[in-house]
Amino acid sequence: MYQMLDPATLTVLITGATSGIGAATARRFVLAGAKVIGTGRRADRLIALRDELGPHFHPLEVDVRDNAALTAALEGLPDGFKSVNVVFANAGLALGLEPAQSASLKDWEDMVDTNIKGLLYTVRATLPSMVERKEGHVVFTGSIAGDYPYAGGNAYGGTKAFVKQFALNLMADLAGTQVRVTNIEPGMVETEFSLVRFHGDTKKSEGVYAGTQSLTSEDIAEQVFFCCTLPRHVVVNSLQVFPTCQAFAGFKVVRD
Repeated sequence: MYQMLDPATLTVLITGATSGIGAATARRFVLAGAKVIGTGRRADRLIALRDELGPHFHPLEVDVRDNAALTAALEGLPDGFKSVNVVFANAGLALGLEPAQSASLKDWEDMVDTNIKGLLYTVRATLPSMVERKEGHVVFTGSIAGDYPYAGGNAYGGTKAFVKQFALNLMADLAGTQVRVTNIEPGMVETEFSLVRFHGDTKKSEGVYAGTQSLTSEDIAEQVFFCCTLPRHVVVNSLQVFPTCQAFAGFKVVRD
């Protein structure tokens, strides 16, 4: 019989755990017996998750964009949660859908600070101890936007292309360390993603998913759980996940 890893042996750090994919993944791992540290900026949501999931969930209110605060928070983890062996660098966002020439520079900066710098801070703070123990797994929430361009995706797609390439280079650096790297690249997932992208405009957000059976947070959480519980000699380097109603649309042609 094929022997998967026992989730009870895993201590999982999840950034961006206050909603969507992060919260669903926290639930998936805790309910399977793992210990989970969930980070986010919204303390009330983290406390609600702790109340829901119990002592196997440790809330950590911190902004991944603040390297000093993140490092201090991780160094201050209680003993039962210190030996992190799965890092799910999930915190990220898209802001705006305007063309590059009229997009908000502030939105671009916020996406770079969260999707790139926050991810780098998370990895750098946790990787050395996993390499030292020769046991670990780094998982990223990438996106199909890192592979396929679309109008208005400018800086967001660029940040996810960075995630994809960083994951590939990380795999090269970590060969022989027994630390695995997986980049999960979802297509359309119905979460707060579009509500954030459109700065709280509910009508625009709902229009993105209207008439579709999009992926759910739980769909992606299941992919993360599967990859992380494979035997340690097996690694899924990248996993692209679409809803069956979605496909890459091809080239844009402008005609006179």
